[in-house]
Amino acid sequence: MKTKTVTKEKNFDAVKTMREIRDQLSKEIMNMTFAEEKAYLKKLLSKKTAKAS
Repeated sequence: MKTKTVTKEKNFDAVKTMREIRDQLSKEIMNMTFAEEKAYLKKLLSKKTAKAS
């Protein structure tokens, strides 16, 4: 006896979203030195933390 597989249409695709974010971030930091990257990411993360508070 076979069971029927039901697929639901996704409203939000987490993998696709994560890939888009990663690709955008890669483009932004592509030509930065390690020190510049570190400062940029620190600034970016401090903005996220400030929004969450």
